[in-house]
Amino acid sequence: MVVVIFGLPGTGKSYFASRLAEKIKAAYISSDEVRFELIKERTYDEEEKMAVYRKMLDMTVQLLKKDNHVVLDGTFYKEELRRAFIKKAGLMKVDIFFIEVVAEDMLIQERISRHRPDSEADYMVHMKVKEVFEPMTKRHLILKSTADNIDEMLAVAMLHLAQ
Repeated sequence: MVVVIFGLPGTGKSYFASRLAEKIKAAYISSDEVRFELIKERTYDEEEKMAVYRKMLDMTVQLLKKDNHVVLDGTFYKEELRRAFIKKAGLMKVDIFFIEVVAEDMLIQERISRHRPDSEADYMVHMKVKEVFEPMTKRHLILKSTADNIDEMLAVAMLHLAQ
């Protein structure tokens, strides 16, 4: 299966996604990690973003061919990005689940203000992504991240994936 964890920068999706991947024994692919490996001088322009998601899709296909579950972690801010992964999962006959992680603005600001080794996104990046974020139209799970509810989020996600 493929589990897409998406949402705005600073919501806690990477923290959640990496722990979910451990819990379900899945490969974990982070858009931030792919960006760091793929692009030396990052500008976060549209072409760069598309290159990152194309690479993530290629990596997903290779992992699925080896019978791995995959957890993807990124903003997936455009419907076309999500559609590409839905289409590929359909062609490969694997289940795909979407889990959106949201958080209160004050918590997002606090999280983003701290140094995060795996993300360069600051509050300005958060606001830019928020302006262009296309809501998910497909039915999906929405989890609200707080300062201390990771166990609850994982439990709800596990129930969702079992359906």
